[in-house]
Amino acid sequence: MQQVQVCIVGGGCVGLTLALGLAQQNISVLVLDSGEKPTPLAQEYSARVSAISAASQALFERLGVWPDIKAQRAAAYTRMDVRDKDSFGKIAFDNVSLDLPELGHIIENDAIRYALLTALEAQQSAKLMWNTKYQSLHQTDTDVLLTLATGEPVMAKLVVAADGARSAIRQQFNMPITYWDYDHHALVATIKTAAPHDATARQVFLPDGPLAFLPLDDPYTHSIVWSTAPDKAKQLQAMPVGAFNKALSAAIDMQCGVCELISERHVFPLTMRYAKQWVQGRIVLMGDAAHTIHPLAGLGMNLGLKDAAYLTTLLSAPQEQFASTRILRQYERSRKADAQKHIAMMQGLKELFEGSHPLKKLVRGVGLSLVDNLGPIKHLFAKEAIGGK
Repeated sequence: MQQVQVCIVGGGCVGLTLALGLAQQNISVLVLDSGEKPTPLAQEYSARVSAISAASQALFERLGVWPDIKAQRAAAYTRMDVRDKDSFGKIAFDNVSLDLPELGHIIENDAIRYALLTALEAQQSAKLMWNTKYQSLHQTDTDVLLTLATGEPVMAKLVVAADGARSAIRQQFNMPITYWDYDHHALVATIKTAAPHDATARQVFLPDGPLAFLPLDDPYTHSIVWSTAPDKAKQLQAMPVGAFNKALSAAIDMQCGVCELISERHVFPLTMRYAKQWVQGRIVLMGDAAHTIHPLAGLGMNLGLKDAAYLTTLLSAPQEQFASTRILRQYERSRKADAQKHIAMMQGLKELFEGSHPLKKLVRGVGLSLVDNLGPIKHLFAKEAIGGK
């Protein structure tokens, strides 16, 4: 029988970040993941990328993995350009105005996972098991017993469910969630443009959803996230490449010239999920298992990393009982409040920028222009947009 203090189910970026933070504090941890072990980046760009905020960068710096992450095609962006399609509404800001070296980094999720894995493999307090499923999970007042698919038992003081939006653990323990369909699907792809991106993250609000151009390390290459109605997303995915390139170039108003698709087009449904209960006994939800939000501001990964950072801090502090009910409730209260704030903010932005009614477009245009021209308000807006420390 294996015995650990914390068993983390899910070896994504959030689960591995928690594991490394705990292991560095000499807290024994086991990571179980049903998928393949992360490998070095392939030559082609990954479909999944994240906009890593200053706060998330600071977390990775504390864990000692930032240099390895940054070395793997991380692209710093120094400017943001947000505008409403066919409107005078626009806001732009840069790192110089905020006295920052950069606004953030666009990084492939696979790069983050591989750097975290490499660091974890050097930790004596950590063990990782890939291609491993658990068969059953039962808890008592003091422990959780997991039985692996191989029949091997694992005893832990705490189990963290970092197993994604459709968390099997959340479902097994009937931990209720609130959810709604954003009525958007996200089309994700990698593209090249005729003109360089100039380290600028761009977002255009179209009548049926936002289109984001995220700069990658090659000056002419971007990762795009096009959020739109489900039927339109499928149409865009099925379009001949030439027609898609024309539609994309027109949607972004040729800001970087003609667009050229260089990858497969992937489509994902977008749903808001918010767990009403994050703790049940010695089971804790984290990351997408606890909350998912619209990607229009790129906050999803950063919210999950904040979960991991806060729980690491609580579990590492001196305590009479490891992972006591009081500590777990403190984690739940704090992180639920932050998630609620961001979910409400994303819903408000989505509703404000959706549609092409003339009055709505006027309100958007005036609002963006006012923010762009009022220094203190613009500064606050920019800090919130980049997820500052």
